[in-house]
Amino acid sequence: MATVADHVITALHTSGVRRVYGLPGDSLNGFTDALRRSGELTWEHVRHEETAAFAAAADAALTGELAVCAGSCGPGNLHLINGLFDAQRSRVPVLAIAAHIPRTEIGSEYFQETHPQELFRDCSVYCELVSTPEMLPRILHMAMRAAVEERGVAVVVIPGEIFLQKAPATAWESRPVRAAATVARPDDESLRQAAAILDASQAVTILAGAGVAGAHDELVALADALKAPVVHALRGKEFIEYDNPFDVGMTGLLGFASGYKAIKECDTLLMLGTDFPYQQFFPDHARVIQVDIRGRHLGRRTPVDLGLVGTVADTLPPLRALLRPKADTAHLERSLRHYRRTRKTLDELAINDRDRTPIRPEYVAGLVNQLAADDAVFTVDVGSPVVWAARYLRMNGRRRLIGSFNHGTMACALPHAIGAQTAARDRQVVALAGDGGLTMLFGELITLVQNRLPVKLVVFNNSSLNFVELEMKAAGIVNYGTDLVNPNFADVAQAMGIFGRRVEQPADLEQALADAFAVDGPAVVDVVTARQELSIPPAITAEQAKGFSLYAIRTILAGRSDELLDLVTTNVARRILD
Repeated sequence: MATVADHVITALHTSGVRRVYGLPGDSLNGFTDALRRSGELTWEHVRHEETAAFAAAADAALTGELAVCAGSCGPGNLHLINGLFDAQRSRVPVLAIAAHIPRTEIGSEYFQETHPQELFRDCSVYCELVSTPEMLPRILHMAMRAAVEERGVAVVVIPGEIFLQKAPATAWESRPVRAAATVARPDDESLRQAAAILDASQAVTILAGAGVAGAHDELVALADALKAPVVHALRGKEFIEYDNPFDVGMTGLLGFASGYKAIKECDTLLMLGTDFPYQQFFPDHARVIQVDIRGRHLGRRTPVDLGLVGTVADTLPPLRALLRPKADTAHLERSLRHYRRTRKTLDELAINDRDRTPIRPEYVAGLVNQLAADDAVFTVDVGSPVVWAARYLRMNGRRRLIGSFNHGTMACALPHAIGAQTAARDRQVVALAGDGGLTMLFGELITLVQNRLPVKLVVFNNSSLNFVELEMKAAGIVNYGTDLVNPNFADVAQAMGIFGRRVEQPADLEQALADAFAVDGPAVVDVVTARQELSIPPAITAEQAKGFSLYAIRTILAGRSDELLDLVTTNVARRILD
Protein backbone atom coordinates (compact mmCIF):
# COMPACT_ATOMS: atom_id res chain seq x y z
CA MET A 1 0.00 0.00 0.00
CA ALA A 2 1.28 3.45 -0.93
CA THR A 3 1.96 6.24 1.54
CA VAL A 4 -0.12 9.38 1.86
CA ALA A 5 2.74 11.29 0.24
CA ASP A 6 2.61 8.95 -2.76
CA HIS A 7 -1.06 9.74 -3.18
CA VAL A 8 -0.39 13.47 -2.93
CA ILE A 9 2.12 13.24 -5.75
CA THR A 10 -0.28 11.18 -7.87
CA ALA A 11 -3.01 13.76 -7.37
CA LEU A 12 -0.69 16.63 -8.29
CA HIS A 13 0.59 14.84 -11.38
CA THR A 14 -2.94 13.96 -12.49
CA SER A 15 -3.81 17.66 -12.35
CA GLY A 16 -0.87 18.68 -14.52
CA VAL A 17 1.67 19.70 -11.88
CA ARG A 18 5.23 18.85 -12.90
CA ARG A 19 7.36 20.80 -10.40
CA VAL A 20 7.51 21.60 -6.71
CA TYR A 21 9.61 24.52 -5.43
CA GLY A 22 10.96 24.27 -1.94
CA LEU A 23 13.58 23.59 0.69
CA PRO A 24 13.67 20.19 2.42
CA GLY A 25 13.23 19.65 6.16
CA ASP A 26 12.47 16.84 8.55
CA SER A 27 8.69 17.28 8.53
CA LEU A 28 8.79 17.22 4.71
CA ASN A 29 10.93 14.07 4.48
CA GLY A 30 8.02 11.80 3.69
CA PHE A 31 6.97 14.08 0.85
CA THR A 32 10.39 14.68 -0.68
CA ASP A 33 11.25 10.97 -0.46
CA ALA A 34 8.06 10.14 -2.33
CA LEU A 35 9.07 12.71 -4.95
CA ARG A 36 12.43 10.98 -5.32
CA ARG A 37 10.82 7.58 -5.76
CA SER A 38 8.08 8.69 -8.14
CA GLY A 39 10.12 10.48 -10.81
CA GLU A 40 6.89 12.17 -11.94
CA LEU A 41 7.56 15.57 -10.42
CA THR A 42 10.83 17.44 -10.09
CA TRP A 43 12.03 19.03 -6.87
CA GLU A 44 13.17 22.57 -7.67
CA HIS A 45 15.55 23.25 -4.84
CA VAL A 46 16.02 26.87 -3.72
CA ARG A 47 17.99 28.50 -0.90
CA HIS A 48 15.10 30.22 0.87
CA GLU A 49 11.42 29.26 1.11
CA GLU A 50 10.38 32.81 0.23
CA THR A 51 11.97 32.19 -3.15
CA ALA A 52 10.01 28.96 -3.53
CA ALA A 53 6.73 30.87 -3.22
CA PHE A 54 7.87 33.67 -5.55
CA ALA A 55 9.07 31.12 -8.09
CA ALA A 56 5.76 29.27 -7.97
CA ALA A 57 3.94 32.58 -8.47
CA ALA A 58 5.97 33.38 -11.59
CA ASP A 59 5.54 29.81 -12.87
CA ALA A 60 1.76 30.14 -12.51
CA ALA A 61 1.75 33.61 -14.08
CA LEU A 62 3.69 32.40 -17.10
CA THR A 63 1.93 29.08 -17.68
CA GLY A 64 -1.54 29.88 -16.37
CA GLU A 65 -1.46 26.51 -14.60
CA LEU A 66 -1.36 25.48 -10.95
CA ALA A 67 2.12 25.77 -9.42
CA VAL A 68 3.26 24.23 -6.13
CA CYS A 69 5.67 25.18 -3.36
CA ALA A 70 6.44 23.49 -0.05
CA GLY A 71 7.97 24.32 3.29
CA SER A 72 8.78 22.35 6.42
CA CYS A 73 7.23 23.01 9.81
CA GLY A 74 7.55 26.27 11.75
CA PRO A 75 10.17 28.64 10.30
CA GLY A 76 10.28 26.69 7.04
CA ASN A 77 6.75 27.26 5.87
CA LEU A 78 6.61 30.64 7.63
CA HIS A 79 9.19 31.87 5.12
CA LEU A 80 6.68 31.16 2.33
CA ILE A 81 4.34 33.89 3.48
CA ASN A 82 5.70 36.90 1.57
CA GLY A 83 5.77 35.06 -1.75
CA LEU A 84 2.30 33.68 -1.09
CA PHE A 85 0.95 37.17 -0.42
CA ASP A 86 2.46 38.18 -3.75
CA ALA A 87 0.82 35.25 -5.55
CA GLN A 88 -2.55 35.90 -3.90
CA ARG A 89 -2.57 39.58 -4.78
CA SER A 90 -1.39 38.84 -8.33
CA ARG A 91 -4.27 36.35 -8.69
CA VAL A 92 -2.27 33.36 -9.85
CA PRO A 93 -3.04 29.73 -8.86
CA VAL A 94 -0.53 28.44 -6.31
CA LEU A 95 -0.77 25.49 -3.93
CA ALA A 96 1.42 25.64 -0.82
CA ILE A 97 2.12 22.46 1.11
CA ALA A 98 2.92 23.51 4.67
CA ALA A 99 4.36 20.67 6.70
CA HIS A 100 3.49 20.80 10.41
CA ILE A 101 4.77 19.54 13.77
CA PRO A 102 3.46 16.15 15.02
CA ARG A 103 -0.30 16.44 15.45
CA THR A 104 -0.17 15.10 19.02
CA GLU A 105 2.06 18.06 19.95
CA ILE A 106 -0.10 20.78 18.45
CA GLY A 107 -0.99 23.27 21.17
CA SER A 108 1.86 22.34 23.49
CA GLU A 109 4.30 25.06 22.36
CA TYR A 110 6.39 22.30 20.84
CA PHE A 111 9.72 22.93 19.10
CA GLN A 112 9.12 25.11 15.99
CA GLU A 113 5.37 25.23 16.60
CA THR A 114 3.32 27.79 14.71
CA HIS A 115 -0.30 27.72 13.56
CA PRO A 116 -0.05 27.77 9.76
CA GLN A 117 -3.78 27.54 9.14
CA GLU A 118 -4.13 30.88 10.94
CA LEU A 119 -0.96 32.49 9.59
CA PHE A 120 -1.84 31.87 5.95
CA ARG A 121 -5.54 32.68 6.08
CA ASP A 122 -5.05 36.31 5.03
CA CYS A 123 -3.09 35.36 1.91
CA SER A 124 -5.17 32.45 0.62
CA VAL A 125 -8.53 31.52 -0.86
CA TYR A 126 -8.40 28.17 0.99
CA CYS A 127 -6.40 27.07 4.02
CA GLU A 128 -6.97 23.87 5.97
CA LEU A 129 -5.26 21.51 8.41
CA VAL A 130 -5.19 17.78 7.69
CA SER A 131 -5.60 15.86 10.95
CA THR A 132 -5.91 12.31 9.63
CA PRO A 133 -4.77 10.45 6.50
CA GLU A 134 -8.38 9.94 5.50
CA MET A 135 -8.97 13.70 5.31
CA LEU A 136 -6.13 14.48 2.96
CA PRO A 137 -7.36 13.36 -0.52
CA ARG A 138 -10.54 15.43 -0.35
CA ILE A 139 -8.89 18.47 1.24
CA LEU A 140 -6.11 18.42 -1.35
CA HIS A 141 -8.68 18.20 -4.13
CA MET A 142 -10.69 21.12 -2.69
CA ALA A 143 -7.52 23.17 -2.26
CA MET A 144 -6.45 22.70 -5.86
CA ARG A 145 -9.98 23.47 -7.07
CA ALA A 146 -10.09 26.69 -5.04
CA ALA A 147 -6.70 27.79 -6.38
CA VAL A 148 -7.51 27.29 -10.06
CA GLU A 149 -11.11 28.58 -9.96
CA GLU A 150 -10.50 31.60 -7.74
CA ARG A 151 -7.02 32.30 -9.15
CA GLY A 152 -5.33 32.47 -5.79
CA VAL A 153 -3.34 30.65 -3.14
CA ALA A 154 -4.49 27.47 -1.43
CA VAL A 155 -2.62 26.12 1.60
CA VAL A 156 -2.75 22.55 2.88
CA VAL A 157 -1.19 22.07 6.33
CA ILE A 158 0.01 18.49 6.89
CA PRO A 159 1.68 17.12 10.05
CA GLY A 160 4.92 15.43 8.95
CA GLU A 161 4.04 11.94 10.19
CA ILE A 162 0.88 11.81 8.06
CA PHE A 163 2.98 11.83 4.88
CA LEU A 164 4.53 8.52 5.96
CA GLN A 165 1.33 6.67 6.84
CA LYS A 166 -0.13 4.05 4.52
CA ALA A 167 -3.45 4.76 2.84
CA PRO A 168 -5.56 3.23 0.06
CA ALA A 169 -6.07 5.03 -3.23
CA THR A 170 -9.23 7.11 -3.58
CA ALA A 171 -11.25 8.56 -6.43
CA TRP A 172 -10.14 12.09 -5.49
CA GLU A 173 -6.57 11.62 -6.70
CA SER A 174 -7.58 10.09 -10.03
CA ARG A 175 -9.78 13.03 -11.05
CA PRO A 176 -7.79 15.90 -12.60
CA VAL A 177 -8.43 19.40 -11.30
CA ARG A 178 -8.52 21.87 -14.18
CA ALA A 179 -10.10 25.29 -14.34
CA ALA A 180 -13.63 25.05 -15.69
CA ALA A 181 -14.36 26.86 -18.96
CA THR A 182 -17.09 29.46 -18.47
CA VAL A 183 -18.77 32.36 -20.19
CA ALA A 184 -19.34 35.31 -17.87
CA ARG A 185 -20.95 38.55 -18.99
CA PRO A 186 -23.55 41.03 -17.74
CA ASP A 187 -27.20 40.59 -18.60
CA ASP A 188 -28.66 42.30 -21.69
CA GLU A 189 -30.33 45.12 -19.76
CA SER A 190 -27.07 46.07 -18.04
CA LEU A 191 -25.28 46.12 -21.38
CA ARG A 192 -27.99 48.37 -22.83
CA GLN A 193 -27.54 50.77 -19.92
CA ALA A 194 -23.78 50.84 -20.52
CA ALA A 195 -24.27 51.45 -24.22
CA ALA A 196 -26.68 54.33 -23.51
CA ILE A 197 -24.14 56.04 -21.24
CA LEU A 198 -21.33 55.59 -23.76
CA ASP A 199 -23.43 56.76 -26.70
CA ALA A 200 -24.32 59.95 -24.82
CA SER A 201 -20.70 60.71 -23.94
CA GLN A 202 -18.49 63.14 -25.83
CA ALA A 203 -15.08 62.11 -24.45
CA VAL A 204 -14.68 58.48 -23.38
CA THR A 205 -11.41 57.18 -21.94
CA ILE A 206 -10.72 53.49 -21.30
CA LEU A 207 -8.64 52.46 -18.28
CA ALA A 208 -7.65 48.81 -18.67
CA GLY A 209 -5.72 46.35 -16.55
CA ALA A 210 -4.66 42.72 -16.34
CA GLY A 211 -8.25 41.56 -16.83
CA VAL A 212 -7.84 42.40 -20.52
CA ALA A 213 -5.56 39.37 -20.97
CA GLY A 214 -6.91 37.38 -23.91
CA ALA A 215 -9.08 40.27 -25.13
CA HIS A 216 -6.59 42.54 -26.88
CA ASP A 217 -8.39 42.62 -30.23
CA GLU A 218 -11.78 43.15 -28.60
CA LEU A 219 -10.35 46.09 -26.64
CA VAL A 220 -8.91 47.73 -29.76
CA ALA A 221 -12.20 47.26 -31.63
CA LEU A 222 -14.15 48.87 -28.79
CA ALA A 223 -11.72 51.79 -28.60
CA ASP A 224 -12.16 52.31 -32.33
CA ALA A 225 -15.94 52.39 -32.01
CA LEU A 226 -15.79 54.85 -29.09
CA LYS A 227 -12.84 56.85 -30.48
CA ALA A 228 -11.46 56.46 -26.99
CA PRO A 229 -7.83 56.69 -25.83
CA VAL A 230 -6.72 53.62 -23.88
CA VAL A 231 -4.78 54.09 -20.64
CA HIS A 232 -3.28 51.03 -19.00
CA ALA A 233 -2.49 50.14 -15.43
CA LEU A 234 0.90 48.53 -14.83
CA ARG A 235 -0.36 44.93 -14.75
CA GLY A 236 -2.17 45.54 -18.01
CA LYS A 237 0.92 46.77 -19.87
CA GLU A 238 1.86 43.45 -21.45
CA PHE A 239 -1.69 42.83 -22.73
CA ILE A 240 -2.66 46.30 -23.93
CA GLU A 241 0.06 48.57 -25.29
CA TYR A 242 1.21 46.54 -28.32
CA ASP A 243 -0.44 46.91 -31.76
CA ASN A 244 -2.80 49.42 -30.22
CA PRO A 245 -3.20 52.74 -32.07
CA PHE A 246 -5.35 54.03 -29.20
CA ASP A 247 -2.77 53.48 -26.44
CA VAL A 248 -1.78 56.67 -24.62
CA GLY A 249 0.43 55.14 -21.95
CA MET A 250 0.21 54.34 -18.29
CA THR A 251 -1.14 56.27 -15.35
CA GLY A 252 -0.44 56.05 -11.64
CA LEU A 253 2.62 56.72 -9.52
CA LEU A 254 4.87 55.04 -12.09
CA GLY A 255 3.07 56.35 -15.15
CA PHE A 256 3.42 59.52 -17.14
CA ALA A 257 1.47 62.60 -18.00
CA SER A 258 -0.46 61.51 -21.10
CA GLY A 259 -2.30 58.71 -19.33
CA TYR A 260 -3.12 60.98 -16.41
CA LYS A 261 -4.37 63.71 -18.75
CA ALA A 262 -6.55 61.38 -20.85
CA ILE A 263 -8.38 60.26 -17.71
CA LYS A 264 -8.71 63.69 -16.13
CA GLU A 265 -10.22 65.19 -19.32
CA CYS A 266 -12.81 62.51 -20.07
CA ASP A 267 -16.54 62.79 -19.38
CA THR A 268 -16.93 58.99 -19.10
CA LEU A 269 -14.35 56.54 -17.84
CA LEU A 270 -14.73 52.89 -18.84
CA MET A 271 -12.74 50.65 -16.48
CA LEU A 272 -11.97 47.21 -17.90
CA GLY A 273 -10.48 44.45 -15.75
CA THR A 274 -8.58 46.75 -13.42
CA ASP A 275 -8.51 47.32 -9.69
CA PHE A 276 -6.27 50.38 -10.06
CA PRO A 277 -5.87 51.55 -6.45
CA TYR A 278 -4.87 55.23 -6.51
CA GLN A 279 -7.92 57.43 -5.98
CA GLN A 280 -6.11 60.66 -6.83
CA PHE A 281 -5.68 59.58 -10.45
CA PHE A 282 -9.38 59.11 -11.17
CA PRO A 283 -11.43 61.86 -12.85
CA ASP A 284 -13.24 64.34 -10.64
CA HIS A 285 -16.57 64.68 -12.42
CA ALA A 286 -16.81 61.93 -15.08
CA ARG A 287 -19.33 59.13 -15.16
CA VAL A 288 -17.73 55.74 -14.51
CA ILE A 289 -18.57 52.28 -15.85
CA GLN A 290 -16.58 49.37 -14.43
CA VAL A 291 -16.32 45.81 -15.75
CA ASP A 292 -14.80 43.17 -13.47
CA ILE A 293 -15.29 39.45 -12.96
CA ARG A 294 -15.19 40.07 -9.21
CA GLY A 295 -18.34 41.89 -8.25
CA ARG A 296 -16.99 42.88 -4.86
CA HIS A 297 -14.39 45.07 -6.59
CA LEU A 298 -16.93 47.26 -8.32
CA GLY A 299 -16.79 50.82 -7.03
CA ARG A 300 -14.21 50.24 -4.35
CA ARG A 301 -11.63 52.65 -5.83
CA THR A 302 -13.93 55.36 -7.17
CA PRO A 303 -17.72 55.70 -7.19
CA VAL A 304 -19.23 54.04 -10.27
CA ASP A 305 -22.42 54.88 -12.13
CA LEU A 306 -22.74 51.37 -13.52
CA GLY A 307 -21.01 48.18 -12.41
CA LEU A 308 -20.88 45.18 -14.74
CA VAL A 309 -19.86 41.70 -13.62
CA GLY A 310 -18.16 39.61 -16.27
CA THR A 311 -14.87 38.95 -18.01
CA VAL A 312 -13.61 41.60 -20.40
CA ALA A 313 -13.36 39.04 -23.21
CA ASP A 314 -17.00 37.95 -22.82
CA THR A 315 -18.40 41.43 -22.18
CA LEU A 316 -16.87 43.57 -24.92
CA PRO A 317 -18.30 41.92 -28.09
CA PRO A 318 -21.98 42.18 -27.08
CA LEU A 319 -21.39 45.68 -25.69
CA ARG A 320 -19.77 46.87 -28.90
CA ALA A 321 -22.67 45.46 -30.92
CA LEU A 322 -25.03 47.84 -29.09
CA LEU A 323 -22.95 50.99 -29.63
CA ARG A 324 -23.35 53.68 -32.26
CA PRO A 325 -19.82 54.19 -33.65
CA LYS A 326 -18.59 57.70 -32.88
CA ALA A 327 -17.26 60.12 -35.47
CA ASP A 328 -15.90 62.84 -33.17
CA THR A 329 -12.18 62.17 -32.66
CA ALA A 330 -11.23 65.40 -30.87
CA HIS A 331 -10.65 63.82 -27.43
CA LEU A 332 -8.74 60.89 -28.94
CA GLU A 333 -6.53 63.05 -31.15
CA ARG A 334 -5.77 65.44 -28.30
CA SER A 335 -4.78 62.50 -26.09
CA LEU A 336 -2.63 60.91 -28.80
CA ARG A 337 -0.78 64.18 -29.46
CA HIS A 338 0.00 64.51 -25.79
CA TYR A 339 1.16 60.89 -25.67
CA ARG A 340 3.53 61.41 -28.59
CA ARG A 341 5.07 64.42 -26.85
CA THR A 342 5.36 62.53 -23.58
CA ARG A 343 6.84 59.47 -25.27
CA LYS A 344 9.38 61.62 -27.10
CA THR A 345 10.44 63.29 -23.86
CA LEU A 346 10.86 59.93 -22.14
CA ASP A 347 12.85 58.48 -25.04
CA GLU A 348 15.18 61.48 -25.03
CA LEU A 349 16.21 60.52 -21.49
CA ALA A 350 17.18 56.95 -22.46
CA ILE A 351 20.53 57.95 -23.90
CA ASN A 352 24.23 57.83 -23.33
CA ASP A 353 24.42 61.33 -21.86
CA ARG A 354 27.74 62.42 -23.46
CA ASP A 355 29.52 59.57 -21.64
CA ARG A 356 28.67 61.18 -18.31
CA THR A 357 28.74 58.97 -15.27
CA PRO A 358 27.04 57.46 -13.38
CA ILE A 359 24.97 55.86 -16.15
CA ARG A 360 21.37 56.97 -16.61
CA PRO A 361 19.03 54.14 -15.55
CA GLU A 362 16.73 55.03 -18.46
CA TYR A 363 19.59 54.20 -20.82
CA VAL A 364 20.03 50.81 -19.19
CA ALA A 365 16.35 49.94 -19.55
CA GLY A 366 16.26 51.22 -23.11
CA LEU A 367 19.20 49.06 -24.17
CA VAL A 368 17.78 46.01 -22.42
CA ASN A 369 14.58 46.54 -24.38
CA GLN A 370 16.49 46.75 -27.67
CA LEU A 371 18.73 43.74 -27.08
CA ALA A 372 16.31 41.31 -25.40
CA ALA A 373 14.57 38.57 -27.37
CA ASP A 374 11.20 39.15 -28.97
CA ASP A 375 9.67 36.59 -26.60
CA ALA A 376 11.70 37.49 -23.52
CA VAL A 377 10.22 37.19 -20.05
CA PHE A 378 11.10 40.19 -17.90
CA THR A 379 10.96 40.13 -14.12
CA VAL A 380 11.43 43.36 -12.21
CA ASP A 381 12.14 44.44 -8.66
CA VAL A 382 9.92 46.88 -6.84
CA GLY A 383 11.43 50.35 -6.61
CA SER A 384 13.22 52.23 -9.35
CA PRO A 385 13.68 49.17 -11.66
CA VAL A 386 9.92 48.84 -12.05
CA VAL A 387 9.70 52.52 -13.02
CA TRP A 388 12.19 52.09 -15.85
CA ALA A 389 10.64 48.78 -16.91
CA ALA A 390 7.18 50.34 -17.07
CA ARG A 391 8.44 53.19 -19.23
CA TYR A 392 11.04 51.57 -21.48
CA LEU A 393 10.27 47.87 -21.96
CA ARG A 394 8.10 47.53 -25.05
CA MET A 395 5.60 44.69 -25.10
CA ASN A 396 4.68 42.97 -28.36
CA GLY A 397 2.17 40.26 -27.49
CA ARG A 398 4.91 37.65 -27.01
CA ARG A 399 6.98 39.22 -24.26
CA ARG A 400 5.90 38.87 -20.65
CA LEU A 401 6.36 41.19 -17.67
CA ILE A 402 6.21 39.73 -14.15
CA GLY A 403 6.64 41.58 -10.87
CA SER A 404 5.13 42.22 -7.48
CA PHE A 405 2.87 44.91 -8.86
CA ASN A 406 0.08 44.57 -6.29
CA HIS A 407 1.94 43.37 -3.21
CA GLY A 408 4.89 45.64 -3.90
CA THR A 409 7.62 43.68 -2.16
CA MET A 410 11.35 44.03 -2.60
CA ALA A 411 13.55 41.15 -3.73
CA CYS A 412 11.13 39.63 -6.25
CA ALA A 413 13.06 39.93 -9.54
CA LEU A 414 15.53 37.10 -9.00
CA PRO A 415 13.11 34.56 -7.44
CA HIS A 416 10.44 35.36 -10.02
CA ALA A 417 13.08 34.79 -12.69
CA ILE A 418 13.90 31.40 -11.17
CA GLY A 419 10.27 30.31 -11.51
CA ALA A 420 9.88 31.76 -15.00
CA GLN A 421 13.08 30.14 -16.29
CA THR A 422 12.23 26.80 -14.69
CA ALA A 423 8.82 26.81 -16.37
CA ALA A 424 10.17 28.02 -19.74
CA ARG A 425 13.65 26.62 -20.26
CA ASP A 426 13.71 27.63 -23.92
CA ARG A 427 12.90 31.33 -23.39
CA GLN A 428 15.16 34.20 -22.46
CA VAL A 429 14.46 35.44 -18.94
CA VAL A 430 15.83 38.86 -17.99
CA ALA A 431 15.64 40.06 -14.38
CA LEU A 432 15.93 43.80 -13.71
CA ALA A 433 17.05 43.95 -10.10
CA GLY A 434 17.76 46.74 -7.70
CA ASP A 435 20.87 46.44 -5.58
CA GLY A 436 18.74 46.39 -2.42
CA GLY A 437 16.35 43.81 -3.78
CA LEU A 438 19.08 41.55 -5.09
CA THR A 439 21.05 41.48 -1.86
CA MET A 440 17.93 40.69 0.17
CA LEU A 441 17.81 37.22 -1.43
CA PHE A 442 21.42 37.19 -2.61
CA GLY A 443 21.89 33.47 -2.01
CA GLU A 444 19.57 32.62 -4.89
CA LEU A 445 22.38 33.40 -7.33
CA ILE A 446 23.64 29.98 -6.28
CA THR A 447 20.27 28.51 -7.28
CA LEU A 448 20.91 29.70 -10.84
CA VAL A 449 24.10 27.65 -10.90
CA GLN A 450 22.78 24.60 -9.09
CA ASN A 451 19.58 24.39 -11.15
CA ARG A 452 21.32 25.38 -14.38
CA LEU A 453 19.04 28.33 -15.06
CA PRO A 454 20.37 30.76 -17.71
CA VAL A 455 18.74 33.86 -16.20
CA LYS A 456 20.22 37.19 -17.27
CA LEU A 457 20.36 39.53 -14.27
CA VAL A 458 20.81 43.27 -14.83
CA VAL A 459 21.55 45.14 -11.59
CA PHE A 460 20.68 48.83 -11.20
CA ASN A 461 23.48 49.56 -8.74
CA ASN A 462 23.00 53.02 -7.26
CA SER A 463 24.23 52.10 -3.74
CA SER A 464 20.92 53.09 -2.21
CA LEU A 465 17.32 52.22 -1.55
CA ASN A 466 16.58 54.62 -4.36
CA PHE A 467 12.80 54.66 -4.46
CA VAL A 468 12.66 55.06 -0.69
CA GLU A 469 14.89 58.10 -1.07
CA LEU A 470 12.50 59.56 -3.64
CA GLU A 471 9.60 59.04 -1.24
CA MET A 472 11.57 60.83 1.47
CA LYS A 473 12.35 63.74 -0.85
CA ALA A 474 8.67 64.08 -1.78
CA ALA A 475 7.78 64.21 1.91
CA GLY A 476 10.46 66.80 2.64
CA ILE A 477 12.57 64.38 4.68
CA VAL A 478 16.37 64.27 4.56
CA ASN A 479 17.52 60.89 3.28
CA TYR A 480 18.54 58.63 6.15
CA GLY A 481 19.21 54.92 6.49
CA THR A 482 19.08 54.29 2.75
CA ASP A 483 22.79 53.92 1.93
CA LEU A 484 23.96 50.53 0.66
CA VAL A 485 27.60 49.44 0.77
CA ASN A 486 27.71 47.01 -2.13
CA PRO A 487 30.32 44.58 -3.38
CA ASN A 488 31.27 44.36 -7.02
CA PHE A 489 28.34 42.14 -8.05
CA ALA A 490 30.17 40.95 -11.16
CA ASP A 491 33.08 39.69 -9.05
CA VAL A 492 30.66 37.87 -6.75
CA ALA A 493 28.97 36.28 -9.75
CA GLN A 494 32.28 35.12 -11.20
CA ALA A 495 33.23 33.59 -7.87
CA MET A 496 30.07 31.49 -8.14
CA GLY A 497 30.81 30.40 -11.68
CA ILE A 498 28.43 32.90 -13.29
CA PHE A 499 29.30 35.24 -16.15
CA GLY A 500 29.83 38.65 -14.55
CA ARG A 501 30.49 42.07 -16.03
CA ARG A 502 30.65 45.39 -14.19
CA VAL A 503 29.81 48.51 -16.20
CA GLU A 504 30.78 51.97 -15.02
CA GLN A 505 31.09 53.76 -18.38
CA PRO A 506 28.06 54.29 -20.66
CA ALA A 507 30.10 53.42 -23.76
CA ASP A 508 30.69 49.91 -22.40
CA LEU A 509 27.09 49.09 -21.59
CA GLU A 510 25.71 47.87 -24.92
CA GLN A 511 28.51 45.36 -25.48
CA ALA A 512 28.31 44.11 -21.89
CA LEU A 513 24.58 43.43 -22.24
CA ALA A 514 25.03 41.80 -25.63
CA ASP A 515 27.76 39.52 -24.26
CA ALA A 516 25.66 38.59 -21.24
CA PHE A 517 22.59 37.83 -23.32
CA ALA A 518 24.67 35.60 -25.59
CA VAL A 519 26.06 33.47 -22.74
CA ASP A 520 24.79 29.91 -22.55
CA GLY A 521 24.10 30.12 -18.83
CA PRO A 522 23.34 32.65 -16.12
CA ALA A 523 24.85 36.12 -16.31
CA VAL A 524 25.07 39.18 -14.07
CA VAL A 525 25.63 42.69 -15.44
CA ASP A 526 26.36 45.11 -12.59
CA VAL A 527 25.60 48.62 -13.86
CA VAL A 528 26.58 51.62 -11.74
CA THR A 529 23.62 53.95 -12.23
CA ALA A 530 22.78 57.49 -11.17
CA ARG A 531 21.52 57.62 -7.63
CA GLN A 532 19.78 60.98 -7.88
CA GLU A 533 17.75 60.31 -11.03
CA LEU A 534 14.19 61.49 -10.38
CA SER A 535 11.31 59.32 -11.58
CA ILE A 536 8.79 62.15 -11.78
CA PRO A 537 5.16 61.03 -11.31
CA PRO A 538 2.62 62.18 -13.93
CA ALA A 539 1.14 64.79 -11.63
CA ILE A 540 3.07 66.69 -8.98
CA THR A 541 0.81 67.54 -6.06
CA ALA A 542 1.17 70.69 -4.02
CA GLU A 543 2.25 68.57 -1.07
CA GLN A 544 4.97 66.87 -3.14
CA ALA A 545 6.24 70.21 -4.45
CA LYS A 546 6.31 71.50 -0.90
CA GLY A 547 8.08 68.32 0.15
CA PHE A 548 10.86 68.71 -2.42
CA SER A 549 11.37 72.31 -1.27
CA LEU A 550 11.54 71.24 2.37
CA TYR A 551 13.94 68.46 1.43
CA ALA A 552 16.26 70.96 -0.25
CA ILE A 553 16.22 73.31 2.74
CA ARG A 554 16.69 70.56 5.31
CA THR A 555 19.46 68.91 3.29
CA ILE A 556 21.44 72.15 3.24
CA LEU A 557 20.83 72.70 6.95
CA ALA A 558 22.03 69.15 7.60
CA GLY A 559 25.33 70.01 5.93
CA ARG A 560 24.72 67.80 2.88
CA SER A 561 24.58 70.37 0.10
CA ASP A 562 26.73 68.09 -2.07
CA GLU A 563 23.80 65.65 -2.22
CA LEU A 564 21.50 68.45 -3.37
CA LEU A 565 24.03 69.56 -6.00
CA ASP A 566 24.24 65.97 -7.28
CA LEU A 567 20.44 65.88 -7.53
CA VAL A 568 20.34 69.08 -9.56
CA THR A 569 23.26 68.07 -11.80
CA THR A 570 21.79 64.65 -12.56
CA ASN A 571 18.42 66.08 -13.55
CA VAL A 572 19.43 69.38 -15.15
CA ALA A 573 18.52 68.13 -18.61
CA ARG A 574 15.18 66.69 -17.54
CA ARG A 575 12.07 68.53 -18.56
CA ILE A 576 9.17 68.11 -16.18
CA LEU A 577 6.41 66.40 -18.17
CA ASP A 578 3.47 68.75 -18.68
